[in-house]
Amino acid sequence: MTQKISEQTVLLGRRQSLVGIVARAVTGAPPDNPAVIILNTGIIHRVGHHRMYVTMSRALAAAGHTVLRFDFSGIGDSDPRTDGLAPVESCLADIKDAIDWLERDREVSRVILIGLCSGADYAILYGHTDARVVALVLMDPSIPATARYYLHIIIRRLMRLRAWNRVVTGRSRILRMWLEHLSYALRPKGKYGQITLQNLKFHSYLEQCYQGAVDRGIEMLAVLTEDSTRQTYRMQMIDAFPNVSFGNQLKLELFSGSDHSFSREADRSRLNQLILGWINSMNYRDLSLPVRSE
Repeated sequence: MTQKISEQTVLLGRRQSLVGIVARAVTGAPPDNPAVIILNTGIIHRVGHHRMYVTMSRALAAAGHTVLRFDFSGIGDSDPRTDGLAPVESCLADIKDAIDWLERDREVSRVILIGLCSGADYAILYGHTDARVVALVLMDPSIPATARYYLHIIIRRLMRLRAWNRVVTGRSRILRMWLEHLSYALRPKGKYGQITLQNLKFHSYLEQCYQGAVDRGIEMLAVLTEDSTRQTYRMQMIDAFPNVSFGNQLKLELFSGSDHSFSREADRSRLNQLILGWINSMNYRDLSLPVRSE
């Protein structure tokens, strides 16, 4: 039976500069249920593509979870930071501020991070550093290319006559992608410089983040869309990180026919059901309570 929910606007962070919406069941969340934080996608406001985060947060709240969706600094209603942090570090600091607020004001000890695209990247970059994070939902995260990935891309593109013309004229996207990957591959290890979302999938640190998440016992759900150049097959994440022992901590789902932003209502409905079912399948009592992070 669906519970009634309440929604409240909140201000987060040391300067109360982050604007968010907290959704929760009127009867309150069971103490064993972790809270859920939904992260921005790029520069998209906290409602998400096609208001997908509004319906997602309400569905999770009705199921008994405290859900926070907020805008990163400088996006939507949130003010820019004033400490001069680089973009990636700024977003990671915002996530910590959000979890700190939930712990202090809502007495939350465990958190699930949900993100699409860059939001998924921020989730994995931050998740393994904070013992309060117990699970991650990663929708189309950055995944390094593999030989099979390129094979699929080439077959897809070269079956189109227009793609041949682009290759000949030097305007081929796949050619540009391959040259970009080659450029990074030829660099000496450790010469990637500061981590950005643009170089993340080439950076060895990304693999360390996934291994760190596994080592902490974090459960991960990766939802991959078929109509995306980020990946071309379901097992690409496994192949791309051969040194990570995911085991049963990673569940992979491929949404055939879905685009990157889940523009079809049927895909968004299926996504919400998948996430809710996966979260509810976890036995929270078996998850060790984290030590308060400094």
